[in-house]
Amino acid sequence: MMTTAQLFLALIGLLATPGPTNALLALAAAQGGGRRALRLVPVVLAAYAAVVLPLWLWGDQALSALPILRPLVTGLAAIWVAWLAVRLWQLPGAGAAPATTVTARHIAVTTLLNPKALILGLVLLPGSGATGLALFALVVPVVSVLWLLLGAGALRRLGPGLNRASAVWLAVLSLTLAARAMAG
Repeated sequence: MMTTAQLFLALIGLLATPGPTNALLALAAAQGGGRRALRLVPVVLAAYAAVVLPLWLWGDQALSALPILRPLVTGLAAIWVAWLAVRLWQLPGAGAAPATTVTARHIAVTTLLNPKALILGLVLLPGSGATGLALFALVVPVVSVLWLLLGAGALRRLGPGLNRASAVWLAVLSLTLAARAMAG
């Protein structure tokens, strides 16, 4: 069992690493501005919670009864992230379509399928009680805002190449997830 400080650091370490949800948050802020993209933060928290809470409560029993669930969810995540990569690649440059690329729906589905939610619900949070859930509810919005700041600042300077750069990153993540799904 982890201490509160260890859990806090583990949550930050996991949630701050680049992944599909964070990439979309940064892209949304780069295209539409950080202030406008702030509306996506509650979507991220709600989507993570929709996966994490049931896993936290019943995940061990579900995985024991149906071990195919983990590679299946990972495979679905790979397909979704690949679809997002193709969509981003096909869009015009960031200057041509500033606010239409990343929607709350994209963020929600991507976060629901994000393998980080499995790690949170099955590995980090079980046994941590209310303290763990409170830390989770604190860290998710903070990390999301940090990714929005990154997108609104540094990534915005990429200009028209941002969609394609984001598409390449998401394609790499999709291939990584697909490899994990096939290995599992």
